[in-house]
Amino acid sequence: MSLIETPYLLFLGDAPDALAAKVARGIRDWRPEHALGQFRLPGCNADMGLPDMSLAEARAAGCKTLVIGVANRGGVIAQSWKKVLVQALEEGFDLASGLHNLLRDEPELVAVAEATGRALHDVRIPEVEYPIANGVKRTGKRCLAVGTDCSVGKMYTALCMERAMREAGMKATFRATGQTGILITGDGVPLDAVVADFMAGAVEWLTPDNDPDHWDLIEGQGSLFHPSYSGVTMALIHGGQPDALILSHEPTRTHMRGLPGYGLPSLEALRDLVLPIARVVNPAVKVTGISINTQGLDEAAARACLAEAEDRTGLPATDPYRFGAEKLVAALAAL
Repeated sequence: MSLIETPYLLFLGDAPDALAAKVARGIRDWRPEHALGQFRLPGCNADMGLPDMSLAEARAAGCKTLVIGVANRGGVIAQSWKKVLVQALEEGFDLASGLHNLLRDEPELVAVAEATGRALHDVRIPEVEYPIANGVKRTGKRCLAVGTDCSVGKMYTALCMERAMREAGMKATFRATGQTGILITGDGVPLDAVVADFMAGAVEWLTPDNDPDHWDLIEGQGSLFHPSYSGVTMALIHGGQPDALILSHEPTRTHMRGLPGYGLPSLEALRDLVLPIARVVNPAVKVTGISINTQGLDEAAARACLAEAEDRTGLPATDPYRFGAEKLVAALAAL
């Protein structure tokens, strides 16, 4: 992937809620030095707590790239965004996007980028000819977070664990598999843009042989229970051959993201479904902990929720971003 120039102006567009701007939030939380400001259209209900800037103000502040920080259903570039994207190119910004709807497939943006000498960065483009998975066991260790739903905190779990493990002197690497992770780390596999037959092989390629005591923290995607996105989760499980699984959950949800007709499964249901699937490629796999996204709860309710999950399942539970990932890391170290 060609180098994306920093710092960024994060484009939130007309995101209906904070979760729809999860790309921007991930960059703000994990690469704050790159996130100087935000640009919001009328009707935007997301706020990263960054300075609202016009394009001129952002250029004056030193921003180099306008990053589309929205992850909408279907990954499309909305018509309402086009005027701003064109103007950004004209005012000297490069554009970066992780949407399925590629910048390079928009003739108007391509024409303006060519005329102004600006770059269009589509991070959801596979740049490697990935192999078909062979299921051969690799050296090293791997951990994967699996969720009761999509967008429940699987990426944050892996990033928090990587940071805590490195601080503890353990060997650990976050392996990005989605647009936000790739924009944060600058590397990875855009898994949901890989042809289906090669998805598991792409995960094998991403997590190669390593030192026996090295952990790959694989960024989770989708959910086995989500009718729209279960396929990418299956590929992560079989390609990743995880030694450890973390169950991820968001307790305030009333239904699957984007699917009001589907309720969320319990942590026990997730555990009981994922283990037989993961044992196909690694009979020794274990569920080692629970990561609960407590952002929607006050501290007392959050701690009560975590304690209840621990009592019910017998597994260590934490919100790794809010309360630290040490419990989850200790469980890995004990394997």
